[in-house]
Amino acid sequence: MKRMLAFCLICMPGACLALPASANPPLGSAATPGAPPPKELQRDTPHLQSPQPDAPQPCVLQPGAFRHYIDGFNRNDRELYAQHVPNAESWDFLRSNIPLLDCPDKEIEEIYYFRWWTYRKHIKQTPDGFVITEFLPKVGWAGKHNTISCAAGHHFREGRWLNDPKFLDDYSVFWFRKGGSVRTYSFWAADSIWSRFLVTGDDRLIRELLPDLIANYEAWEKERRDNNGLFWQEDGRDGMEVSISGALSKGAEGYRATINSYQYGDAIAIARMADRLGRKDLAERFRAKAAEIKRLVLEKLWDPEAGFFKVLPRGANTRLSDARELHGYTPWYFDLPEAGQSLAWKQLTDPQGFHAPFGPTTAEQRHPKFAISYQNHECQWNGPSWPFATAVTLTAMANLLNDYRQDVVGRKDYLDTLKIYTKSHRLKLDDGRVVPWIDENLNPLTGDWLARTRLKSWTNGTWDADKGGEERGKDYNHSTYCDLVIHGLVGLRPRPDDTVEVNPLVPDGAWDYFCLDQVRYHGRWLTILYDKSGKRYGKGKGLRVFADGKEIAAADSLKRLTATLPPVGAAVTVSSISASCFTKARIWDLSGMAGR
Repeated sequence: MKRMLAFCLICMPGACLALPASANPPLGSAATPGAPPPKELQRDTPHLQSPQPDAPQPCVLQPGAFRHYIDGFNRNDRELYAQHVPNAESWDFLRSNIPLLDCPDKEIEEIYYFRWWTYRKHIKQTPDGFVITEFLPKVGWAGKHNTISCAAGHHFREGRWLNDPKFLDDYSVFWFRKGGSVRTYSFWAADSIWSRFLVTGDDRLIRELLPDLIANYEAWEKERRDNNGLFWQEDGRDGMEVSISGALSKGAEGYRATINSYQYGDAIAIARMADRLGRKDLAERFRAKAAEIKRLVLEKLWDPEAGFFKVLPRGANTRLSDARELHGYTPWYFDLPEAGQSLAWKQLTDPQGFHAPFGPTTAEQRHPKFAISYQNHECQWNGPSWPFATAVTLTAMANLLNDYRQDVVGRKDYLDTLKIYTKSHRLKLDDGRVVPWIDENLNPLTGDWLARTRLKSWTNGTWDADKGGEERGKDYNHSTYCDLVIHGLVGLRPRPDDTVEVNPLVPDGAWDYFCLDQVRYHGRWLTILYDKSGKRYGKGKGLRVFADGKEIAAADSLKRLTATLPPVGAAVTVSSISASCFTKARIWDLSGMAGR
């Protein structure tokens, strides 16, 4: 008798629990950092039932071949702050929830699994459902359940590839219905929820939260938009305190490419949601908002002489900052710029610009106020490398390489920058061992985790409880990495329709093989592989894409591919899957290479 493998439908008609617009009153103004929203928002919300995840179905790779990474991370770890998934359960969780990666660059491969291993540490179960934390220890500037909105956009980008949807379903509702302080820091909330939908294909949250996203956007307009049409923000509320541009105005307030790009991205996302729900007038209104922001950013924040987006200090008769800062690449995260602005990217590879051994730096190195300081504030954005900004930059760069015609940077520059970022994920322990590590900010010249070096002897030669206590920044969840590999390097470009688009940014000749397997996408299981010889995976030469075990696209070389997904929900027999992927002879087994 043939055993049946059922593939469930993730997005089901009638699954949403949309509330009427009247049930979503406008958000109140952001007050004290970390303060909850007004009481009228802390109401009960009908439970948004998350679909049960399917059992993962790898097509080529054996999950057990990668367990040695997780076991090694656990062995080297001091588990100071366990949450929903402790170390002892980490492998079982990860093997069921993450895409599997095999590639010839074993440092990228190791850090890919390391960053998933650290991400699951931040999944926290609360009386309000699951949330994702930024810090593992409790910090005084966090909001409810130790949440902080500053890096929430990164949490959604990274976590959108998890198989089980309940974690980010709950997290989405938390920000708007369960007491999340959604505007304490800049946060591209609508874009985050839309970007996750592009992976899941499940629009329940769009239908449920669209009124809240509109209210949140309008509150940003009321609180942070001036009569000149631009949004302003303090550099610290952008998560970028002690910046060169911030010192130019009282309160470090400025019209920044960050907050204006976030609002542009959110307006576009709301317009696309409205399109999907058939609300033409709403879509047109928010596209008009986006067009106005774009016009102002190009007109007011682009410095044509420097060839870069800069900060305009808030106030009368101010001029653009004279510093290029890494966050000037943020507009490309949302495809805001025109082709002519692409020349800005030459600064990324310039040693006098942002390029550094453990960079990129957050300010151009030629600027007289560029600094790498071990004095005063531990979190400075006037020179140190910050994974938060690096992740934004690499996401923006992937968009540039996919969506623009330009010859300033190429695929090799993307891989080189990713490799520098990868190399920064290290720490030398007191006993001399070098282990994978992610923390707050780095000395871009030496790779020293700068804030950690400061904090471990902050008060009387040790950690200060008021600063977050022991190892505050350990396993810091303030950036992406896995999404940069999946969406950027391997090149799975999520879309709202049932077309799979793959455009690897691996340069020609750089790698002879790679495989991304067990990718949950629009209710199917995807496998993307490249095999130069055809011998490593036994599927033929070149680039190939499989959905639910069936090959749907192929090319002889690394190039952009598109294919239509097969219908979702059909049962597939073991024997039929075996014909394409699951026979023992064809499942590629890495178990003999576990010590590499």
